[in-house]
Amino acid sequence: MLNHRIMPNVQVQKPVWYNVVESIPPSETVTRSLPPQHKQPNPKVRKPSRLFQPQKLVYEEDGLRSQFYKDHPWELARPRIIVEMDGRDAERYDWSKGLLQPGMPLCGESVVQRQLWMMHNVEGMTQEMAYDIVRKEFYALRHEEDVERRIAKEEALKMGAYFGKTTLQVSMELEDEQYENWRKWASKQISSVQAEQDSAYTNFGDVEESDGASSDADAEEPVAETE
Repeated sequence: MLNHRIMPNVQVQKPVWYNVVESIPPSETVTRSLPPQHKQPNPKVRKPSRLFQPQKLVYEEDGLRSQFYKDHPWELARPRIIVEMDGRDAERYDWSKGLLQPGMPLCGESVVQRQLWMMHNVEGMTQEMAYDIVRKEFYALRHEEDVERRIAKEEALKMGAYFGKTTLQVSMELEDEQYENWRKWASKQISSVQAEQDSAYTNFGDVEESDGASSDADAEEPVAETE
């Protein structure tokens, strides 16, 4: 109001609170500030409620992770230690030497970081080519781990170790137990339904027989009277 005067010749009176608010501005804890813009805003968005929403942070590794775990969903079932120092631990490894890094077990993140390194450091390397190369390296290392684990088990059994039942055997026994319980319950239900049906037919036959017997008795009475 002070800067944009409608009538330049008329002096606008300054409010009494103007100097106070200028020296001590009000707090902004209640106001909603616009979040940092990391990309150009969408001109199609016209709703005021969407102006203050934080933007999605998308990294290049996100697409690589989604592709790997979509093709290998059982890798998510492997236990992992997710404790990190500052969230940038993967940058301290030398991914030019392969998937195996000191202090980091083999997992899907190793494949993602190795693929990302090949895409940016190998000339002419595309995302699909890097994924195929790293995926084959990952399969070879997983196969090596399985062979080492199987050999270690055979050696332990040879020395007299006893491992007990495997997880698959325990789960199959539990499944068989539940199946037997269900089979007994189903047989009892079938027997009860069959008994109800038989009783219904038996009652219907008894009624017919009783009616027939009474009619015969009524027919015999007049004969006795005539005699």
